[in-house]
Amino acid sequence: MFYKSLENKEVRCELCPHHCKIANFKRGICGVRENREGVLYTLVYGKAISYAIDPIEKKPLYHFYPGSDAFSLATVGCNLRCLHCQNSDISQFPKERGEIEGKNLSPEEIILLAKKNNCKIIAYTYTEPTIFFEYAYDTARLAVKEGIKNVFVTNGFISEEALKKISPYLQAANVDLKSFNEDFYKKVCGGYLKPVLKTLELMKELGIWLEVTTLIIPTLNDSEKEIRKIAEFIVNLGKEVPWHLSRFYPHYKLTDLPPTPVHLLHRAREIGLETGLRYIYTGNVLGDEGENTYCYNCGKVLIKRYGYYIEKYNIEDGKCKYCQTKIDGIKV
Repeated sequence: MFYKSLENKEVRCELCPHHCKIANFKRGICGVRENREGVLYTLVYGKAISYAIDPIEKKPLYHFYPGSDAFSLATVGCNLRCLHCQNSDISQFPKERGEIEGKNLSPEEIILLAKKNNCKIIAYTYTEPTIFFEYAYDTARLAVKEGIKNVFVTNGFISEEALKKISPYLQAANVDLKSFNEDFYKKVCGGYLKPVLKTLELMKELGIWLEVTTLIIPTLNDSEKEIRKIAEFIVNLGKEVPWHLSRFYPHYKLTDLPPTPVHLLHRAREIGLETGLRYIYTGNVLGDEGENTYCYNCGKVLIKRYGYYIEKYNIEDGKCKYCQTKIDGIKV
């Protein structure tokens, strides 16, 4: 899906903002879409490299069926090349090894596994779901027929056409807004900022429940000025959009930086609250107060978490148990 045939058996992929021009028998930047005699093929359809049952909080999605299990799925490949990728062993596999790996798992089998394990949600996650779009699309359509919800955990680097195509079957997404700096996106991620911002705006317009994650990396995107810019952008999307601030740990090709000081996450959370966001969370800091959901009106703890697990739940009929303020989200 989403390509145009060109002269000399070349094709133009239109799945993501890279718009790769691919010569015959070559692949796009993602490493999983190959031109064969002027026809673009996905190499990862039905090839699951990883699948598991996760708490929805692990995605992280805190305001979409909290406490539920999600059947989580990925193939190899990604359309970015983030230097700090936590799943680089599978996301960069096709580019670094030139191979495609995965267990045969059809959309129909995914639905059966989700139902067998009482998962009301399927999460397309671990790597970038955009690059296995056809696989996700067919699975999502089947899921909706069975009353199962679909969520993308995504870098947001997807074309407008592809997002609109899957939107009727996509109920929620967590989008990485990695920085508010084009230079960061180019040097650290191999992508561009503006398409991600457009994706966030379009998801909001399409009625997809949206949560945003920013990994705070020391010296690269941790200035108060940049954090405030991100917060202001999210507020413009909607003050009800949850923002997850995650702690960086050295990994992959970015091992020369230290873990994010916890006080930086706390300051970033303060900035978000000052900007007017209702729900801001700190991630990768076990037991931190920023794991909890607070009522934006009375300040009481509504959902007390420890890691990905809920210890207390003080929301009744979608409202704060204490002051009856409506709490944003789906099935909270």
